[in-house]
Amino acid sequence: MRTLFFFLALGNALFFAYSWFSSGARADGDAQILSQQLDPGKIRLLRPEQVAALTRKPEPQQAAAPVSTVCLEWGGFTGADAVRAQQVLQPLALGAKLTQRKQEDAAGFWVYIPPLASRQSAAQKAAELKRLGVDDYFIVPDDPKWRDAISLGVFKTEDAAKARLAALRAKGVKSATVAAREAQTGKTYFQVHDADPGLAAKLNELKQGFPGTDVHDCAAGDKKG
Repeated sequence: MRTLFFFLALGNALFFAYSWFSSGARADGDAQILSQQLDPGKIRLLRPEQVAALTRKPEPQQAAAPVSTVCLEWGGFTGADAVRAQQVLQPLALGAKLTQRKQEDAAGFWVYIPPLASRQSAAQKAAELKRLGVDDYFIVPDDPKWRDAISLGVFKTEDAAKARLAALRAKGVKSATVAAREAQTGKTYFQVHDADPGLAAKLNELKQGFPGTDVHDCAAGDKKG
């Protein structure tokens, strides 16, 4: 009986000791965690602009603006000038961007200044026309019969050609004349599709070597897409 009482007393004592130590350790642990969570030295108040920066949504990135492209036509070339123009275009490696357009000339009547002695003389006459206020003219570049003549307009009827001649005479152009126009070989035009501003500038630079040619937008029906 004494032995049973002894073991009961010992068990109560051990249980009491375990309860006391475990509650103390838990209290110390809770206190340590609380002290780590509520460290006044680590608390920092944010300024209004910092709070706004945290809540501000990132701005969407804007896509780069596409490069503007156009369809340009350079012409018109006849004879050897068409071949030479094609050669100067080759270094640009235009590939499928480059196409050709042929334009057949119809017979009619034209107003012109007969062939001059040389290309230099034709250029001087063209400068004189500009001083007289005439801008619509074309120096014939390569033709056995009409080389270095200056065309001042081609018309379907003789009356229209004579009206153009009268207007030129009123401006002081005395060497022009009207004649029936023979059917001639058509002109060649080179079309460059999807031309960006850099390529457009290059074409305008190349045309300086081909007097009488022009770079302009393609006709609506010739534009791709």
